[in-house]
Amino acid sequence: MSRHPRKDGVDPVLRSRARRRALQAVYAWQLSGAPVREVVAQFAHEQAREIADLEYFEDLVNGVDANRDALDEALAPFLDRDIDHVDPVERAVLRIATYELRMRPDVPYRVVINEAIETAKRFGAEHGHTYVNGVLDHAAADWRAVEVQASRRPR
Repeated sequence: MSRHPRKDGVDPVLRSRARRRALQAVYAWQLSGAPVREVVAQFAHEQAREIADLEYFEDLVNGVDANRDALDEALAPFLDRDIDHVDPVERAVLRIATYELRMRPDVPYRVVINEAIETAKRFGAEHGHTYVNGVLDHAAADWRAVEVQASRRPR
């Protein structure tokens, strides 16, 4: 990944790091049941130097918290089981990616899916990334149909 921000000012490396930290925070929040503001504060305090895009990290974690029911409902048609029966790491990855796909149209769907797959490979179960990929491919084709179709057209 480039270490230089794009024209829009986004540094892909810092965004990727923010997503990884968001996964850890959402995972911790899911398991502990602690108020999300406490989890965010803990991560922001302990790891501020590592969460270089702190604003994006906070947006992801707070966005998943504020929209959890809607995100889970949106995901349901693409899952082969209830969201509560999905592995906790993959569940956190799917919730974050769903938030990005549904609420952050500024982030290309391919970036969202690729980052989710890479994060699931790093932190999830052995084949969890294939599950995440399948779910998000189908979801993106529905939620971002125009963008997905445009990317599949021959140039």
